[in-house]
Amino acid sequence: MASADAKHGNNWKQEEKKKQQNNKKQENNKKHEENKKHEDNNNQGDKKKGSSITINLNFGDLNEQEWKWAYDHIIRLASKGVFNGYQDGSFKPKNNITRIEALVAAVRMLGLEEEAKKPENMNAHLNFKDFDQLKKKYGWAVGYVTVALENDLFSENDMVVQAEKPANRLWASVLLVKAMKLDAEAKKKMDTVLPFRDAKEIPAGSVGYIAVALEKNLITGYNNNTFQPNKPVTRAELAALLDRVDQQLPETNNAQAINGTIQAIANGAITVKKADNTSVTIPVEQNVFIFRKDTKVPVSALQAGDEALVRTFNGKVIFIEVTKPAEAHISFVDSGKVSSFTLNEQGKIATISLTKEVNGTVQIVIFNVDPNVAITGNAGVLSPNLNVIVKGANNLVQSIEIVA
Repeated sequence: MASADAKHGNNWKQEEKKKQQNNKKQENNKKHEENKKHEDNNNQGDKKKGSSITINLNFGDLNEQEWKWAYDHIIRLASKGVFNGYQDGSFKPKNNITRIEALVAAVRMLGLEEEAKKPENMNAHLNFKDFDQLKKKYGWAVGYVTVALENDLFSENDMVVQAEKPANRLWASVLLVKAMKLDAEAKKKMDTVLPFRDAKEIPAGSVGYIAVALEKNLITGYNNNTFQPNKPVTRAELAALLDRVDQQLPETNNAQAINGTIQAIANGAITVKKADNTSVTIPVEQNVFIFRKDTKVPVSALQAGDEALVRTFNGKVIFIEVTKPAEAHISFVDSGKVSSFTLNEQGKIATISLTKEVNGTVQIVIFNVDPNVAITGNAGVLSPNLNVIVKGANNLVQSIEIVA
């Protein structure tokens, strides 16, 4: 009887142990699923071999008025694929950012994402104490951490990554100064007297980094004259910090950036004249995001003569920021051979393309045409291969003179 009781007791213990193991497994699975839900859309894309990363600039939980201070920062970074939203179309601007999310975004901002995805970096073994945990939970991010380490984004005495730890203002500031390669400058400023009531909460070895971050306008203190170094950084706040750094770095991202003057917007495409006087015509994405005078505007608000930053992705324009609106009544005269012209729904000329030689290279220049354009010379019959002189203002042709 005693033997049977002992056997029964052992069986009961084994069953209880099995239950506990199953419960623990279910709990870990639940945490894993929650973690997956909270990873941003680009990170999810990294996990799926062969899947393409998409860029979303219209976030359902990001109201322009409510988030005016961070709105343009977020959109600029999203247009480069640096700091994206989630699979459900949200951005979650109020969520605290984790260290792993911040590191990944910093690597992308530096244009090093392709480097991070190389097999030798994805499969690297790093000497952090929590590397096994990092590899198990954030295997997709190992390459990013490897590249971050190679590019001095970690401090020499960092022994752990602490992937899930919220990034605070102190840690984020140091990270961004390192991303700008300003370590040497920061070390020269370690004796700076910081102008905050809580300056003593900032470690002595970080004072120079905060001094540089302030000098470069990456971060500021609060109205009550505090810095609050240990305060967690939200996704919106990190977007603002990253964008301020990004604007001080050279353009090094897969999302192509073109700076120039808008010449024409017609037939679903935009023509931009670059600084070297060459012009490019690029199709515009249907949901293109446009900033003009610090406000989101439709394509129709763009004007010929606007100076703009145009960013493309997969061969289409996804983001336009007018950096200098067109001045009123800028007159111009140009000439060339008619390459082609398009008509609007009313049968009037909408655009005209001229072939001309610029710096020894043959270029095609496209102009928007005033619906009431005056055509003179040669009985006013416009056709390809004719030499013409066009006149107008703000790159809108108001008269066409056929000369041959």
